[in-house]
Amino acid sequence: MTIPATGPATEDHLDVAVVRDVAVLTLDRPEKLNALTVDMRRRLAALVREHGTGETVRGIVLTGRGRAFSAGEDLQHAPTTEAEVHEAFESFHDVTRAILQTRVPVIAAVNGIAVGGASEITLCCDARIGTPVTEYFQPENARGLTISNATSLLLRRLVGNHALRMVLGSPRVPSAEALRIGLLDEVVEPDQLIERAVDTVHAWTPEGNTTALHLALLRPLPAEVEAAFEREDHAAHEAWASGLLTAGVAGFWNTRETTE
Repeated sequence: MTIPATGPATEDHLDVAVVRDVAVLTLDRPEKLNALTVDMRRRLAALVREHGTGETVRGIVLTGRGRAFSAGEDLQHAPTTEAEVHEAFESFHDVTRAILQTRVPVIAAVNGIAVGGASEITLCCDARIGTPVTEYFQPENARGLTISNATSLLLRRLVGNHALRMVLGSPRVPSAEALRIGLLDEVVEPDQLIERAVDTVHAWTPEGNTTALHLALLRPLPAEVEAAFEREDHAAHEAWASGLLTAGVAGFWNTRETTE
C-alpha cells in the first residue's frame, strides 16, 4: 500500500488521511527530506491530539513522504537566541506529550532515514515498523546539539546501553541492526509498510478492548517524562551558553558548502 494523499502538499507540510479507521499522518516536505520546523511540530502535536481521543479513529500511523522519514530539525531555521532554543525544544517535547497522552495506539512507519529529533519522535510511539532502507542517525553530539523528546529516558528504555553508542558515537543504524537491538519492532517491504502499520492498530484494538487503559499502564509515567524534559532543557541551555550549539550548526553548514 502506498502512502495515501488527500491532495496537494499543505502549507504546514502535514498530510492527513484515514485508512480503515486509522489516521495516517504524513510528514510531507520531501524536497527537504521532511525536515521539521517549529510550526510543523506544533501542527503535528495538534493533529495527534485531535485524532488521539479514540472517538473518531482506532489509532494513528506517523510516516514520511518520499525517501526519508525526516531529516530532523531544519537547520536552515536553527535557533539564534536562547529563547528560540527553548521554543525549539518545547515544540519537540510537546509532540512527545501528545503521543503519550493518546487513548489509541500510535505506530511509527519509518519509511527511510530518521535523523536527530525526528528519530527521537519515533521513540515515544507504541511500535516502530521499518523497511530495508530504514536508517536511524543521531548526529547531535558532534554538532553542538543535545537530545530532546525525552530521549534520555525513552532510548534507554528501548535499547539499553546501545543508547550511549547511538548518541555519543553517532553511527548510522541500518534497519537490520535497529531490529536486532529493539529500536525497530518489525521490518517489511516498502509497499507493505502502511498496511502493516494499520494492521497492527487493528490487532491492538479488538472489539470490546481495554487498549486505552493498557496504554496508560505500559507507557512511561508522565512524571518520568517531564523529568527527562527538564534534564534535556538544562543540557540544551548549557550547549547554547557555551557556544557549542552555534559553532556546531555553523560547522554543519561549512561542511555542506565544502562537499557540494
